Parts: sequence; C-alpha cells; structure tokens
Amino acid sequence: MPDRFLLFYKPYDVLSQFSEEILPDGTAHRTLKEFIAIPGVYPVGRLDRDSEGLMLLTNNGQVQHRLTDPRFQHPRTYWVQVERIPSPEALQQLRQGVEIQGYRTRPAKVQLFAAEPDLPPRDPPIRFRKNVPTAWLEMTLTEGKNRQVRRMTAAVGFPTLRLVRVAIGQLRLQDLAPGQWRELTSTEIKTLI
Repeated sequence: MPDRFLLFYKPYDVLSQFSEEILPDGTAHRTLKEFIAIPGVYPVGRLDRDSEGLMLLTNNGQVQHRLTDPRFQHPRTYWVQVERIPSPEALQQLRQGVEIQGYRTRPAKVQLFAAEPDLPPRDPPIRFRKNVPTAWLEMTLTEGKNRQVRRMTAAVGFPTLRLVRVAIGQLRLQDLAPGQWRELTSTEIKTLI
C-alpha cells in the first residue's frame, strides 16, 4: 500500500478517532469516520473533542513516530481565544514555561493578536459575556501533553475559550474549511520525511 498523507480540518465536537463511542443515551459522538473514508490512515497526534483545526493522518508509521515523539520537538501552532486580556507578565510566563500538574512545560512562542484572526465561526459559538473581554493568542509548542494549551493558559489566569490548531511544522490550514481534507503535495511530504 502506498504512503498516504492527509490534512484534515477537524471541526469542534468531533473525536480524533475512527471508532465510535456509544454514550449512555444511545447516541455516539461524531468521529473522523464521518469525514474520511480512506482505510488504513490514522491521526498523527490528537485534538480534544472541544478543540478544532489541523490534523495530519497517515499510514506511514515512521513519520507518525517522528512527529509525535517529544524528542524531535516538532512545532505545533495554535490560535487560542482566552477570557480577558493577558498581561505582559502572563505572556512572559507562557513563553518561559509554566507548571501544570507537577510538570514544567517547555518554553513556547507566544504572541498576542491585535485583532481577532480570520476563522470560520464555531458551531456552537463560544459563550459570550458582555462584561468580560476576550483576546486571541498565537502559541507554538514543541511538545503535546494532554490538554496542554488549556492548562497553560488557565495556570496563568486566562482560561481558554476556543482552541484552533493552525499548523503542524510547515503544514498549515490554509484554504481548508471545517470537515474538509486534502492529500499533501509531494513538496509538503518532503518536509515531513
């Protein structure tokens, strides 16, 4: 079987897996199976059900290992909407690494957006609170602990409201809409191997 590499824009409220999990009420969460009908490809890393954005899927185990093993420090970039406007001190803490669950995160690249980034609306939208402003950050991490971005922003006092992964290394969301996928180009594949 030839190597397959897919980029997928995972929508909100979709599990990063193909197998269904039946809930107590008999319904099931949406999964990748609803969007991708290519056998033998698997997600490289995960995005939580309440996170959105770029996922890479492949049947190449070597590439999957290289991109998920923390030793390789493969960068992932997220656009993060947080509650309130982070102080310069909070941003500096995120850049230096913060303590979460007894673990100190690696330093991250963090910048505050001047304006809301151009993203499709989330369905359902995040909660709106008239008296509580929000801000958007761009965060680039080189590790991928469970719910790390959310735990980092909460640790410095600015809870995450919306989280969208926009890049994995050199791969970017670009023109994909939520629920869409495409094959990687040969040039993009070379950046992974």
